[in-house]
Amino acid sequence: MSSTSTSDTEDVNGPSPDLKRVLGPKLLLLFIVGDILGAGIYAVTGEMALEVGGLVWVPFLVAFAVATLTAFSYLELVTKYPQAAGAALYTHKAFGIHFVTFLVAFAVICSGITSASTSSNLLATNLLAGFDGLGWHVSQGKTAITIVAMVFMVLLAGINLRGVGESVKFNVVLTLIEMTALVIVILIGFWVMAKGDADLGRIVVFDSQSDRGLFLAVTVATAIAFFAMVGFEDSVNMVEETQNPEKIFPRVMLTGLGIAVIFYVLVAISVIAVIPEGEIEAVVADEGKVLLAVVETGAPGLPIDKIFPFLTVIAVANTALLNMLMASRLLYGLANQDVLPRTLGKVLPGRRTPYAGIAFSTVLALGLIIVVTFLADTSVISALSGTTALLLLCVFSVVNVACIVLRRDPEKGRFQAPGWVPFAGAAACLYLAGPWARDREDWIQYKVAGGLLLLGIVLWVFTWMTNRGIRAKKTGFRDIEHLED
Repeated sequence: MSSTSTSDTEDVNGPSPDLKRVLGPKLLLLFIVGDILGAGIYAVTGEMALEVGGLVWVPFLVAFAVATLTAFSYLELVTKYPQAAGAALYTHKAFGIHFVTFLVAFAVICSGITSASTSSNLLATNLLAGFDGLGWHVSQGKTAITIVAMVFMVLLAGINLRGVGESVKFNVVLTLIEMTALVIVILIGFWVMAKGDADLGRIVVFDSQSDRGLFLAVTVATAIAFFAMVGFEDSVNMVEETQNPEKIFPRVMLTGLGIAVIFYVLVAISVIAVIPEGEIEAVVADEGKVLLAVVETGAPGLPIDKIFPFLTVIAVANTALLNMLMASRLLYGLANQDVLPRTLGKVLPGRRTPYAGIAFSTVLALGLIIVVTFLADTSVISALSGTTALLLLCVFSVVNVACIVLRRDPEKGRFQAPGWVPFAGAAACLYLAGPWARDREDWIQYKVAGGLLLLGIVLWVFTWMTNRGIRAKKTGFRDIEHLED
């Protein structure tokens, strides 16, 4: 009995020491840029081109504007409450409703799992294409891609079980690789333009495969593009490891977003410049290979096309690893605070890695890959990347509203967003989360997101019943400020 009582009232991990503040402006900037760049640009560019034709760069700019509005709210909140719990912390301080806080936290977990599942399919597609380019004639059909994607997810679980320490230097290397791959695409695009082989007039031509007008087509393409703009919000989890965060966070986050959108716009222009008119639909049908098609078409005499798929694999693998690390760590945190079953908080005795959270998130990812691959009417990458964006648009809406509510708190942060910004951010995010911003076949995103959140609610109810019936205690967060400890 004594051991049970202790576990209910004490933190088994002991007191949390202050984190070492190792991130200066340059390292924080590389962290933010590396977190935004990654799987997104490879996943969505082709689908956007089908919606708006040569104007594919416009939705990136609109998505950047919406992301920047939300970034302003994050900056106001992170300088006011410089703890690493992010959206869940802001929701809890604004509304104080444990169940709402849980839904936001679980939505963030689900977004990590769907993002990692997207990345695994991108990785499988490009890895098999890379092998094929080397002369290894391997199958590149749906079944082969699904098998490789699932094997990769299991491999990620093994890496997470072994234990992956956060390394800023390692992140710098991977970020430089990600940027190198995109620079190759941009240089090839501009080389084709310099030779006079590109019809630059196409980049201002609206041409939609649907029957939508310009405004609605840009709306749909922006909702697709938003998957490529997420990641900046993860940087708030590094606030306790950043030097003088109240001063450097605002300019570094906004600079990181600006660098990312410049890369995206230049890549989008390169896609339109290099891929001949009328061929974009065929390229998109071979999903996940749009940027590879730019390299193969624009520089056919160079061996870059044999290297590029593997650069893509590295960039995408890094994104997936970070996503699954975040998901398993949050699952552990929720279980450790008794808002999810305690079983999900179990760790390996030797390595102290949350094996239950890793196993649970991996099984969810594998199930998503199978269900979406064989039951959805749309592409796997489109369905999973869209679900990630949908979940985060909903989370961002809550964060913007929380920013409005918390302005009543007399405590002031160093950064203050203009008064209208969180209102505009909430409205824009909610608008892009609506069904009018998706093709009908992409409404499966609501089913996937709803199913994942329903699973979370079932687990919450089970935990509530267990806590009430067996432990005679309420279900709620004990220490929201250290959710991931």
